[in-house]
Amino acid sequence: MITLLVLAALFVAFANGANDNFKGVATLFGTAATSYRGALAWATLTTLAGSLASLVAGGALVKSFSGKGLVPQNLTTDLHFLVAVGGGAAFAVLVATLIGMPVSTTHSLLGGLIGAGLMAAGSHVDFAALGRNFVSPLLLSPILSILLTWVVYTSLRAVRRFVRIETETCLCVGEAHDLVDLRADGSAVLRSTGVILSTGELSQCRTRYTGHVFGISAQRVLVSLHFVSAGAVSFARGLNDTPKIVALLLAAGLAAHPGWSLSTTAVMAMGGLLGAKRVAETMSHRITAMNEGQGFSANLATALLVILASALGLPVSTTHVSVGALFGLGLANRRANPRQVISILTAWVTTLPMAGALAALLYWGVTRFAQVTP
Repeated sequence: MITLLVLAALFVAFANGANDNFKGVATLFGTAATSYRGALAWATLTTLAGSLASLVAGGALVKSFSGKGLVPQNLTTDLHFLVAVGGGAAFAVLVATLIGMPVSTTHSLLGGLIGAGLMAAGSHVDFAALGRNFVSPLLLSPILSILLTWVVYTSLRAVRRFVRIETETCLCVGEAHDLVDLRADGSAVLRSTGVILSTGELSQCRTRYTGHVFGISAQRVLVSLHFVSAGAVSFARGLNDTPKIVALLLAAGLAAHPGWSLSTTAVMAMGGLLGAKRVAETMSHRITAMNEGQGFSANLATALLVILASALGLPVSTTHVSVGALFGLGLANRRANPRQVISILTAWVTTLPMAGALAALLYWGVTRFAQVTP
């Protein structure tokens, strides 16, 4: 059972990497600041840094996801229970990943705790603790993210205009950069010739920032800040997610050791490298269109909220926060895709019961297997 538990924890780490690794750098890919591979490499490196930091700062989250206070004390160290929680959560996340939906590993682990807990302890699951310690942070975090992103973006835009840094749109094809004028009806024309751009040509247009900040190109400064902010989100994700997965192992009495976090991080990275593409497309291109400054604003809001939650030991979801930030950005720049957001919300609603049902089934299966195995 110990071997099975380790495999279940690594399965959760793989699923987490496939679904979550790209979320911090989605704005880099969405604004064409770098390629898909470049963004994924940056995400992997900065997530590793966050996972290592969780060795020092992640104790409160380990305690939260051991199940203590939610289910009876004897279950929190039961191998059958922990295997069921991990397996149910991982399966639910992988299903979402296959259809390109960015869902929450936190949400899935919570579903696993509830489903396996109900199968094992019935009415002894503490639903008051569930609402107080888990549901409230998960529900509030995307709302706070939307509001904070709106405030950050509109404030930074006001500062940009105050210091007289303007924006310009250009059609960027190879080395050619032709300035574009955007019309009120949504069409665009080349400034030099007046030719109306096709939809395909319009998709290749990029917004650049003119002017200088302390003698340095404003565009160059913003690109650098954008990369730093994306790295901060991935760092926060590693800081927030790694302890939740390691909690499955430590709850079973396995000794706390840096090797568990390192192994978890390595498998997360593998999951991202092998399975992040579909979720990357959804996060980068389907929630909202954005430029460099807008992507930076969304990342800044996401990183602030997730790092603060990690410091306080609150089990928020990086997914909920990052998607909320992108949607808040879309509301602010009036380029949000509500239909895609509704699809994502539907996936969020179904994740917990799916993980719970799978965990309950797994708990039933592993306990019956244990009874018939000599």
